[in-house]
Amino acid sequence: MDVSTPTAPILFKMRLLFPLLLAAVVAAATTGSEEEFLNQIHTLRPRHGAGGTPVQGLSCLSWRLGVEAHNVINWKTVPQECEDYVGHYMLGHQYRKDSETVVNEALVYAQSLHLGGDGKDIWVFDIDETTLSNLPYYANHGFGVEPYNSTQFNVWVDVGEAPALPESLKLYGKLLPLGLKVVFITGRPESQRNVTTNNLRKAGYHTWEKLILKSSDYTSYTAVAYKSIQRKILEKNGYRIAGNMGDQWSDILGTHVGNRTFKLPDPMYYIS
Repeated sequence: MDVSTPTAPILFKMRLLFPLLLAAVVAAATTGSEEEFLNQIHTLRPRHGAGGTPVQGLSCLSWRLGVEAHNVINWKTVPQECEDYVGHYMLGHQYRKDSETVVNEALVYAQSLHLGGDGKDIWVFDIDETTLSNLPYYANHGFGVEPYNSTQFNVWVDVGEAPALPESLKLYGKLLPLGLKVVFITGRPESQRNVTTNNLRKAGYHTWEKLILKSSDYTSYTAVAYKSIQRKILEKNGYRIAGNMGDQWSDILGTHVGNRTFKLPDPMYYIS
């Protein structure tokens, strides 16, 4: 036997001892203080906004996760400290990749469907931050840090220049050949029907089954209640909601939400 080769029992004992030795080394490195140890580990965690700027006292990444998971709710504006972070996220690659992940899942689901073939299978889309992007507006208004100003926002909407969200437009283009018809349900008022119609077509959404805007009858309704009622009406008219996609939880909560819902990212504002 080669004496330089440890026997199996010795190897086994070494494996048992290694974690204990490692723990002893870590304990010595932290000088016995749990707080110092946690601080040393914490330095390995990213504490920067998406643009690399340190964020003091607030993890904007964690805040955005809370928003998207619907744990942070009923907020009015993006925290001031997170303006740069949200801006870099919305204008950067991650927002596009996050949207792409949602759309890819939606497409796989849509392709698995067995449709009725009677033209009554529909896919419901929200408009703002779902099919059309208002980033040109929000880029000039702090990416949600500024309080919402309906007058200023409506001036932007009335220009009719909102671009399409690329991933949503891609999904739209692949749903139609499958035999799904598209229905838009938006919180935009009925007075913006013409500009919304023209903007959608200009952005690449050339055909749809229905474009539902919020009439004055629903002024006092929450987004959840209003959209639930509109989906119920669709179903009463014989439509089957195969999929439902929006950037706000209020787009996909409530009743008659469809067979499956998909939430696109949007940390810039919250609609209850």
